[in-house]
Amino acid sequence: MSGPLLDRIDVHVVLPPVEVAALQGPACGESSTSVRARVEGALTLQRDRFARGEVAAATNASLAPRDLERVAGLCATGARMLSAAVERLALSARAYGKVLRVARTIADLEGSNVLLPAHVAEAIGLRVLDRRPVAAAA
Repeated sequence: MSGPLLDRIDVHVVLPPVEVAALQGPACGESSTSVRARVEGALTLQRDRFARGEVAAATNASLAPRDLERVAGLCATGARMLSAAVERLALSARAYGKVLRVARTIADLEGSNVLLPAHVAEAIGLRVLDRRPVAAAA
């Protein structure tokens, strides 16, 4: 995939094949009901920011750059982390914004009003398709 196309995808995840034994065993992990409740809670936080007039869009995906700066402000550690990722992965300005939007959403899923370095790190980790060898990127 080309860089400009990858820039338009918020989350990149590569999943390994599932072992047959895992399919045949008892289900483990978080229930769909629990995940749904967290997603609904995150959407409520986003809509509340919109209703209070903090932002001009009801979801993180639709935030304008100015609104994104307001609700996804980075502490010094988070800023250094994202700057290093931009350099290491050669992220574009569009990808930079995608990382911030995803980090803000991760924070919302945790019910956090503050964007923490852990949220930024997780969002960067979800850009796996940006991690191509330097020779291949040239």
